Amino acid sequence: MRFRLHECCLGWVAVGLLVSVLGLTGCAHYHLGTGAAQTFRTLYLEPVANKTLLPQAQALLSTRLRESFLRDNRVALVNSPEAADATLAIVINDYHREVAAVREDDTGLARTFNVTLGVACTLRDRRNGRTIFESRPVSAQREIFTDSGQLQAEYQTLPLLAESLAGKVVHATLDVW
Repeated sequence: MRFRLHECCLGWVAVGLLVSVLGLTGCAHYHLGTGAAQTFRTLYLEPVANKTLLPQAQALLSTRLRESFLRDNRVALVNSPEAADATLAIVINDYHREVAAVREDDTGLARTFNVTLGVACTLRDRRNGRTIFESRPVSAQREIFTDSGQLQAEYQTLPLLAESLAGKVVHATLDVW
């Protein structure tokens, strides 16, 4: 009886090993990322232009964009357009808020807003002068609560909005579909 129990366990161990080996071979060629090669290796980020009435957004978005491209690490950022294979121009062209919910005690006052920050991106390949995409719209949206004041809530949300937008710009620039 003891011998049969041992045979049974060996069978299950063999099946478990076989399943593990077959499962791991499926992951042997897995690579993180999109798998498509970039057409450029170096990128120059032009200074962000701002066409809105939100002056602090320009510097904040520039910083977040650089951080996002550096963290992604698929292209190298360079300090001049002459040293770059491609250039990316970004224009902040939209900043608006929409009422998402009103206060219980006064329906004429907003309690939450959906705040949107939008840009237009233009990517050019400097080596052949070709425009890869022009004025591509990219936007990010966050919800703010005005319990501590609308101005304070927007000020605190702007870095998060810029970070989200920067991630979307990196995605639009580097991911090939």
